[in-house]
Amino acid sequence: MSSLKGLAFLLVILTSMIIPSLFFLQTSAQTSLTISPSNSSILVDVSQVAPPDALDPATGFYVQDGPLYQAIFQELVEYNGSNYLQVVPVIAQNWSTTNYENWTFYIRHGVYFPDGVQVNASTVWFSFYRIILMGQGPGVANYIELLFNSTQYGQTGYALPWGVAAAIQNVTGLPTTKNATLAAKVLASILSHFNAANTTIQKIMEYPYQAVVVEGPYKVKISTLEPYRYFLLDIASWWGAIVNPVFIDEHGGVQPNTPNSYINDNGMEGTGPYVIKSVGPSLSEIVLVKNPNYWANNLSNIPVVAQPGHIPVIDIKYGLSHNARVEDFATNQAQISYVSLPFLQQIYSAYQYNKYVSFNQIFVNLGYEAAVFYIAMNTQIFPTNITAFRQAIVHAINYTAELDVFKFQNQTLAIEYLGPISPVFPLYNEVMQLDKLHPYTYNLSLALHYLNEAGYEGHFYVVLPNGTTIGDTNGKQLGTLTIYALAPVNELEQEQLTIVQDSLQKIGISTSIQYVLPSVTDNWITPNGTPALIDLGWFPDWPDPIFQELMAQTDVLYGGISGDLAWVNISTLQQIYENLPFLTNQTQQTLEVAKVYQILYQEAPYAWLPNPVVYYFVQPYVKGFVYNPFIGYYYNLMYYQPYTVTISTSTSITSSTTTTSSLTTTTTTSTVTTTTTSSLTTTTTTTSSSPSTLIYATIGIVVVIVIIVVAIVLLRGRGRGGGPGF
Repeated sequence: MSSLKGLAFLLVILTSMIIPSLFFLQTSAQTSLTISPSNSSILVDVSQVAPPDALDPATGFYVQDGPLYQAIFQELVEYNGSNYLQVVPVIAQNWSTTNYENWTFYIRHGVYFPDGVQVNASTVWFSFYRIILMGQGPGVANYIELLFNSTQYGQTGYALPWGVAAAIQNVTGLPTTKNATLAAKVLASILSHFNAANTTIQKIMEYPYQAVVVEGPYKVKISTLEPYRYFLLDIASWWGAIVNPVFIDEHGGVQPNTPNSYINDNGMEGTGPYVIKSVGPSLSEIVLVKNPNYWANNLSNIPVVAQPGHIPVIDIKYGLSHNARVEDFATNQAQISYVSLPFLQQIYSAYQYNKYVSFNQIFVNLGYEAAVFYIAMNTQIFPTNITAFRQAIVHAINYTAELDVFKFQNQTLAIEYLGPISPVFPLYNEVMQLDKLHPYTYNLSLALHYLNEAGYEGHFYVVLPNGTTIGDTNGKQLGTLTIYALAPVNELEQEQLTIVQDSLQKIGISTSIQYVLPSVTDNWITPNGTPALIDLGWFPDWPDPIFQELMAQTDVLYGGISGDLAWVNISTLQQIYENLPFLTNQTQQTLEVAKVYQILYQEAPYAWLPNPVVYYFVQPYVKGFVYNPFIGYYYNLMYYQPYTVTISTSTSITSSTTTTSSLTTTTTTSTVTTTTTSSLTTTTTTTSSSPSTLIYATIGIVVVIVIIVVAIVLLRGRGRGGGPGF
């Protein structure tokens, strides 16, 4: 009996040791974390570091204006989403041209402004003539030499669509072809009291020899002064917006060379998918709501860029502080944000979901800028008027150090290139291959060679850090040169300028930095009034690398702040530029650009600084974020799709306990907002045994059963032997 008790006790001990250890060897728990907006009806954008300069697309000319205008206004044709080298029909149903000079557009039927005013051919005539006559930045910069004559503009001070004075004179008998002031006043009166049913106005619009001709209720012809292959890409931006004549005439009308202050401050409705609901003080916040009467609602045969908005309210907060942009995004109060490159890690470290969402899931890298950045060297004043001096500078700058400024997590978020054409354009690579050129390189000995040559030409000398004298010692020592840059300056720009200063100091050129407000640059309109060295960048208005980049920065007609800050004035180039942008033979045009590039490489009017990538921080549940460098991004394409993170935890219990975790993410497959919860996150937890746990448990049960069976057999064996207790 004592043996039986002992054996039973032993079985209990074994069972208590084996079964728990086997059953609880592995268990797993799953927690699902869903990240969604605090309010699924609103998108908050805090990425824009400065407010728009105006709400009227005929006046606004800042980069940050793009997303706002794109949501409110529409053009005859628009960029095909992120593809800025292709356009799609929006206000126009279709178009045709046979010579790149005469463009016929057929207006889409059924396009309305929110107040019910219908768009037709006369609306197009009104819109183009209004923006030109107003004489503001967008109309002048983007239609000069295309829809109005630059010579007449320079002589009279009025931007008049070509042929409109003849149209007015032909119909009314007024001497407008010889009196630009009269022509401007009459056109302003027509636009300010616009009545497309008026017989006189109809005849003026139908006059065949002018920039825009109404050829039928829904047919309009636009003719440029020269054949121009890129014209559709020009009018695809907001200066091609079709605007409401009725609203404008009720709110100040149109005056020559004058902005509309009411619309600049309060905005106006366009034909786009959103309308303005409210405007904050100094344009610090603008709230958009879906256009309830949007003409494209329930239509299927429209381009993607014209589709109705998905998110009901867009709240754009402009000019927030750096800390506010970090905090609002990190706490999921904003869906789109931006910080400069030195603070990328800061915003990610502050992000409340950084344990579950990787950096690249919220950092949207959109590629390099369609722009160039530089130190402009004024070719008309001392000492930068000496070619060898400019060559010395372009070879003295440490470009590797400049690129290192843009490093983050073992990535270099910038690229070297040889301007004035941005490397994002296909033409850039074609020309570089034809010319067998490469960007300027850091070569200290070559820089000293050129500087010595420049010293003798300009009768000056410099003293190197080691005391060596370079240049003409019979001349004067070169004084400190000032590099001008725009204020306010961020940390990254300061670092770049410091590298330039240190690089030039190594060849004996001492520099200082002078920060100035944009208003100061407005006075850089003559060679002598423009500093010798300027740190700035150039953003083309539309994607024409020749007219908008190459010529804008190296044609003396655009000297100074208009684009050519180096005041490049080379007779060979000026002759080429007379016809270059208007060549319709693409091969011939490319070969001509290659000639220009060879000349500019030797002249070195600019030192080209790295071209950085464009990026934003976007919450992982925001889908449809489509970017175009010429208009920004499309609010109407964005929608919410809750972002779910599944956290799996496995636990092992033996003599010691270990825990491992893994993350997986899932998203729903709907194409519109599907969540209506107001919570920031939701979590669910499930606990289950893994397959291996079940296997171990089964083995444990079998082992226990075997032990029991063996024990019974042994006990019975002892009983048959006449042992005690039986």
